[in-house]
Amino acid sequence: MTTGGEQAEKAERAAQAVQSARPKQPERPGLAKRLADEANYAVYAAGWALVKKLPEPFAARMFAAIGDWAWRRRGPRVLRLENNLRRLRPEATPEELSELTRAGMRSYMRYWLESFRMPTWSRERIRDSFAPTHVERLDDNMAAKRGVILALPHMGNWDLAGAWVAVRGYSFTTVAERLKPEKLFDRFVAYREGLGMTVLPLTGGANTLAAMSRTLRAGGLVCLVADRDLSESGVEVDFMGEPARMPGGSAALALSTGAALLPVTLWYDETSVMRGTVHEEIPVPAEGSRKEKIAAMTQALADTWAESMREHPQDWHMLSRFWPADVEPRPGAAGTAATPGSAGAARGDGSGDASADAAEESRA
Repeated sequence: MTTGGEQAEKAERAAQAVQSARPKQPERPGLAKRLADEANYAVYAAGWALVKKLPEPFAARMFAAIGDWAWRRRGPRVLRLENNLRRLRPEATPEELSELTRAGMRSYMRYWLESFRMPTWSRERIRDSFAPTHVERLDDNMAAKRGVILALPHMGNWDLAGAWVAVRGYSFTTVAERLKPEKLFDRFVAYREGLGMTVLPLTGGANTLAAMSRTLRAGGLVCLVADRDLSESGVEVDFMGEPARMPGGSAALALSTGAALLPVTLWYDETSVMRGTVHEEIPVPAEGSRKEKIAAMTQALADTWAESMREHPQDWHMLSRFWPADVEPRPGAAGTAATPGSAGAARGDGSGDASADAAEESRA
């Protein structure tokens, strides 16, 4: 014979069993998140619609003023930029670092000014707005139908560099991180495809990597912005004297396809023309396991980028957490083994706190 307490306990267990058996509904983002996503989209849509209609000198002054305003406001992303620049220029005084951060925000706003106006630029304007050195390293490998991976950090205007490559007659494939809301991602894809790029989603997994591999084996071109790891499972490198993680996808693709891995760096000077360099090919090590070769090649990429970043620190647009030392571990989060060449390694655009950074993507 059961007591009233036992019956109540059985009833509670039965109710819990029924609840757990019900199919779980996918979680929808909260109202605040949806509103923030829509506001984010509205800002970008307004940029593409309005900025291209402004007189160029006025637009340039306006975007420089926005950069100065954000710098004076010292929001979280500006502080992250300043913290990252401190690694590039550890000898800088507080005053010098502050001015460097201001220059960094102006460089960042120049990127957005150009990006909003570029859909209206002629092929001649795009061609004349970028003047890289050692382009023969790209041309020679493409002529040999070897396949080329151009690996860039977040320096200068990587979209302008891609448009310039397309204007020169090279079709190429790249990847893009999925953004929320979905229509913002679609707008970015349309924008980049309008500049001559074939854009694959970062979350495409094996399909994305397979598509890039096919392009390279056919002697084609792949361009990847590859300095920031979104997957939390990238390759550990020494960067500016500290441990950091970078995507291993560029090195993995070069290793598996035989394509030439060419680092590229970009920067602005006092003119309206962006500068850049196509650096020497990163060779495949003669010895070591696949994992060791990918690690060595990714470290070589990091070393090449670091040298250029020290020369042009203001043009590294890293307004997010980059070094693991700056990322607070999430409660209960377990470490994940590095899987260079995974889908998340195909493009670097995040570190251990990607979700928090994404929420602030449109805020300085």
